[in-house]
Amino acid sequence: MAQLLHSYSVDLTWTGAGEAGTSTYTSYGRDHELTSGDKLPLPGTSDPGFRGDPSRWSPEDLVVGALAQCHMLWFLHLAAAAGVVVVGYADAASGTMRIEAAGHGQFTEVVLRPRVVVRTRVLADGQPVTDGVLADLHHRAHEHCFVARSVNFTVRHEPVPVAFERV
Repeated sequence: MAQLLHSYSVDLTWTGAGEAGTSTYTSYGRDHELTSGDKLPLPGTSDPGFRGDPSRWSPEDLVVGALAQCHMLWFLHLAAAAGVVVVGYADAASGTMRIEAAGHGQFTEVVLRPRVVVRTRVLADGQPVTDGVLADLHHRAHEHCFVARSVNFTVRHEPVPVAFERV
């Protein structure tokens, strides 16, 4: 069976050279821009702990965000297929990174905390929409998420109990 391959291209332009460039560790800015096709530019920087601008996106922010996005998109797909009508979704995702003495670092885990709002309390087959039903959808979304399948650290899920749309 043939494998489907998808490719992604991102252009990165460093905008933090200033007058002195990298003549010293403190002489240059960490600001940069990510672009891809006609998409809006994404202002990037390093983590503020490494002289980055806290108003811009760091690579670490983007890793946590990519995991949250991927999970949500798979969850919504699987919910639609299961007949669960989701009308609200938010996530308060967080990641933990360990920095070692030599300055090397790596993520140790990311925790997703999705909050799902559902329109109806009962599925078409009469089964109630419960935290268990949503937990199964979260589990399956995690199994399908391309980004979560590509990282070498734990991605945990701590979903908030299901909420139903107020009419």
